[in-house]
Amino acid sequence: MTALFAAHHILNRKWISAVFHGKYTPFRIFQTVITVLICCTFIGSAVSGIIVSKHIFASLFSGGASVARTVHMLCGYWNFVLMSLHLGLHWIAITGMVSKKLPKNKLALKWTARAVAFLIAGYGVYALIYRQVADYLFGRTTFGFFDASEPLILFYLDYIAIMGPFRICWPLHF
Repeated sequence: MTALFAAHHILNRKWISAVFHGKYTPFRIFQTVITVLICCTFIGSAVSGIIVSKHIFASLFSGGASVARTVHMLCGYWNFVLMSLHLGLHWIAITGMVSKKLPKNKLALKWTARAVAFLIAGYGVYALIYRQVADYLFGRTTFGFFDASEPLILFYLDYIAIMGPFRICWPLHF
């Protein structure tokens, strides 16, 4: 995750250098707040992960593993939600890059893609409730449970679908 985090920020260094320049619209303020929150939760995940691991810097962190596990869980789930929102904020640019590779003037393709996106988002809302993600986000569940009898691919597909409602909420860029 750290390597992806670093690569993403290296590729987006122009945005970082422009943070203190230009006019701040409501959209830009929201985008910046989401980015700052991602940085905070990422740092929280990293630090709590080091404490929980009991391998790296073990002598510095002799206690506090219980609190660190809770922080790690909270930061991990908030990272997931915030990164989904971040992806949604940039979805128009992403779809613009993809659409350049697709055939031009295909109205049916455009509406099919929209319908699929709404179906994924709808299933994502179901998976969000089924997987009890809100309990993890608000600390009501502090221990991660994974059903080993469930195929791993279904677990991943549910979480990919959960990203859908957060992504699809931002097409207007207020």
